Amino acid sequence: MREKKRLVYSSEHGRICPECLRSVADCNCGRSRKNAAIGGGKTSDFVYIRRETKGRKGAGVTLIDGLGLAEKELKELAKALKKKCGVGGSVKNAIIEIQGDQRPIVRAELEKRGFKVKLAGG
Repeated sequence: MREKKRLVYSSEHGRICPECLRSVADCNCGRSRKNAAIGGGKTSDFVYIRRETKGRKGAGVTLIDGLGLAEKELKELAKALKKKCGVGGSVKNAIIEIQGDQRPIVRAELEKRGFKVKLAGG
């Protein structure tokens, strides 16, 4: 017998928790939000760190993608990373942006917090 396919992403609500079928931001099923965030992006267990200058007039930023955290947790992590690096940054579309090329510092901090990290790009 074939299993029913579940909705994992909604353009209205974003990522959907597979357990309680609510948006990840509204999830209250008790599962770890990191593990509950599926679909709508990369489906691996890794956090990707890359450096980008496109659209920033040559100024580079470090982008952290694939965390699968709720918005509040993303903002708290971004604040901690910005403080650790001594620079500014922001959270946009579930991606943390840190000013400058901070990949080694960010990688060490995320690994210390238990994330599996991969450097993406050149």
